[in-house]
Amino acid sequence: MVEIELDGKKVEIAEGSMVMHAAEKAGTYIPHFCYHKKLTIAANCRMCLVDIEKSPKPMPACCTPVTQGMVVRTKSDKALKAQKSVMEFLLINHPLDCPICDQGGECQLQDLAVGYGASASRYEEEKRVVLHKDVGPLISMEEMTRCIHCTRCIRFGQEVGGIMELGMINRGEYAEITTVAGDTIDSELSGNMIDICPVGALTSKPFRYSARTWELSRRKSVSPHDSTGANLIVQVKNHRVMRVLPFENEDVNECWIADRDRFSYEALTGPDRLEHPMLKQGGEWREVDWQTALEYVANGLQDIDAEHGSASIGALVSPHSTLEELYLAGALVRGMGSGNIDYRLRNAEFEDAPGVRWLGQSIASLATLDSVLVLGSNVRKDHPLFAQRIRQAQRKGAVVSSINSVQPDWAMPVAHVMVAPASDWLRALAEVAAALGQSNAVSAPVSGIEPSAAAADIAKALLRGEQKAILLGNAAAHHSQASKLLALCNWIGAQTGASVGYLTEAANTVGAQWVKAVPNAGALNAAQMLSGSLKGVLLLNTEPVFDSAAGEGAASALAAADMVVTLSPFKTNMDFSDVLLPIAPFTETSGSFVNAEARLQSFNAVVRPLGETRPAWKVLRVLANLMEIPGFEFESSQDVLSQIAGAGGAATGIPTALLSNHSEALVSDVSGISDEAPVSAAIYQLDSLVRRSPSLQATRDGRAAAREVQP
Repeated sequence: MVEIELDGKKVEIAEGSMVMHAAEKAGTYIPHFCYHKKLTIAANCRMCLVDIEKSPKPMPACCTPVTQGMVVRTKSDKALKAQKSVMEFLLINHPLDCPICDQGGECQLQDLAVGYGASASRYEEEKRVVLHKDVGPLISMEEMTRCIHCTRCIRFGQEVGGIMELGMINRGEYAEITTVAGDTIDSELSGNMIDICPVGALTSKPFRYSARTWELSRRKSVSPHDSTGANLIVQVKNHRVMRVLPFENEDVNECWIADRDRFSYEALTGPDRLEHPMLKQGGEWREVDWQTALEYVANGLQDIDAEHGSASIGALVSPHSTLEELYLAGALVRGMGSGNIDYRLRNAEFEDAPGVRWLGQSIASLATLDSVLVLGSNVRKDHPLFAQRIRQAQRKGAVVSSINSVQPDWAMPVAHVMVAPASDWLRALAEVAAALGQSNAVSAPVSGIEPSAAAADIAKALLRGEQKAILLGNAAAHHSQASKLLALCNWIGAQTGASVGYLTEAANTVGAQWVKAVPNAGALNAAQMLSGSLKGVLLLNTEPVFDSAAGEGAASALAAADMVVTLSPFKTNMDFSDVLLPIAPFTETSGSFVNAEARLQSFNAVVRPLGETRPAWKVLRVLANLMEIPGFEFESSQDVLSQIAGAGGAATGIPTALLSNHSEALVSDVSGISDEAPVSAAIYQLDSLVRRSPSLQATRDGRAAAREVQP
C-alpha cells in the first residue's frame, strides 16, 4: 500500500493505482470525461488535471500513478485554472444546442460547464461540423459535432462488447468517430454506448425527442428476458414506459444491460397489446367484460373435467412468467385434479431432475475463470452479459473451449473448438473424457473411444488453473440426450475440478423448477400436451408456435382441443384460442424472478395496467375462486411469494439443498443418437416482448432471425 496526501487528507491506496483511484476512495470528485471505471485509461480529455507537488505542470489524475508521500491538490488555483482552460478548449466547436439535445439534463459536459466553463467564448472562428452517420435502428449519431473524442464508445466496443465497431479517423480538428466502413453497429450490448457517452453525440434512436429527463419518474425493475436477471431503471412519463436503463449491481449485471433488456419496452405500447378480454363466438372475436370471460373459462373447464376427466386439462407456461404466476398456474391445475403443467416447451427430453438445475456458481465468478468449456450455446447471443463476463476472464488469460454444431463468432478468442452435429455431442464429450482418462490414469465412462486432437486440447485446458467451469447452453438443455450430456459433463468436472452448470434459458427457468411448474409423475409433459392430448388448455404468457419444439405443429394440435385459454399481454394464438385474457407484462405487475445463479429478485409494477389488463396472479386467483378450489386466499403477490418460500420467509429464496446439477443417467454407449437438432430461439425471438420490438427486429440479428422463421 502507498500513502498519499489528497487535499490535506491521508489516503492509503494499492501500489500501481492512479491518483483518480485514490480520489474515488477518498470520496473526492475530480472532473473527467474519458475516464470510466470499467474501461482502460485513455487520458484523452485532460479534464482531470490536478496540482501535484514538485510537478512543474498540472498532471492528469486518471493516468498519473501514486507514489509514496505524493501530495495532490485537486482544488488549488493551479488545478482549477488548468481544468477551466481544458473546458474552454472542449467547448470551442461544441454546437451549444442543449435546448434540443436528448442528453440535456443528464449531460456530463453540461454539468461541468456550469462549474468550469466561462460565460463567453474567446473564439470567434467558424465552428467545425461533423456529418451524421446512420449506424442502425438503435443508436442515433445525428449530432456528432457534439463529440469530444473521449473514445469511451471505442473502448467499450473493444473491451466489453468484444468487437471494435467504432473508431477514430483523421487528426486534429478533422478527427471524428465513425464506423469507418459505413457499417451498422450490431453488438448485442451496443446500447451501453449511449449510457457511457458523456455528451449528446450518441443517443437512443427509439427514445429520440420523446421526453426530457426531468419529466421522467425512475423506478427499479428486473429484466424478464434471459437468465441474468439484469437490474433495470424503468423511466416513466404519464403511465407510459419511455426508456429503460441499467441499475448498477456488481454481482449481477455490473453497470451494463443487453439491448433486448433496453429496447424491448417498445412492445408494451405496440399495436398488438390486448386491452380487453375477448371470446371467440361463431369464428368471430368480440370484447367482453372480465366477469363474463372468467365465468366462461371456469364453466368450460368444469364441463371438460366432467366429460373427459381432469387428466384432459393442462397448462403450458412460459419460463418468462413470474414466480408467483407459475406457482398459481400449477396450484390451479393440480387443484382441478390434473398434473399436466410444463414450462419446458423447447425440450426434447423430460427427465425427472433430482434438484433444481442452475448455473453452478455465481455470475460474478464467471469473470475470474481460468478455463471454461461451453457446450451447445451461442453464449454471445443467448446470454450477452454472461458472454461479457467470460470475455473479461479471457482478457485475463482464461482458456475458452467450445463444443457446438457450428462455431459462431463470440467476439473473443476461442482456443479449442470441436464442431460436431448435435447428434455427436455425446461422442465429443466422451472423447474429452477419454483424454482425461488417459492423463489421469482412470477408466473413462465410455470404453473404446479414441480422443481427437481437439478433445485432448480441451481436456488439457480443463486441467489447468484453479477456477474452471463446464457450462451447458440452451441447445444442450433442449437436447434429446440432455441427461446423458449432463452425466458426462459431471464426470469430466469431477476429474478436472470444474464446476458444472446450466446457463438456463429464460428469466425464470430456475424459478419454474423451484415451484414445480413440471408435470406430476405419470402426467403429460409439454411435448405430449402439444401433440393433441388435451381437451382443455391454459397457455400462460406463451406462443407455442414460436416458443415450443412443436413449432407450426402446435397450432393444429391445439386447434383440436375443446377449449384453449390464452393469458397474454398481446393479441396472439388467435387461430386456435377460444378465450384471450389480457395479463400484465413485467412493467404492470409485481412479482419475482430467480436468475441462473438462483438469486431471487422481486420487483413492483412501474406503470398502471393498460386498459382492462390485470396481473396474471390475480386472474389465476379469481379463476380458482370461481371454481371453488381451496388455498387461493391471496391479497398480494407478496403473499404468494411468502407461501412459496414457506416459514423461512420470502427473502431466503431457493434453499441451497434444492440446487443440484446431478444426473442419474448412465452413459456407456454413444451410438444411435437421434439426428434431430435441438430447438433454440434467436436473440430477438426469445419471448413475446422482444418479438414485438420494431427496433430490435430491424437490427441485423432481428432481420436474420425473421428470415429463418419465414415459412
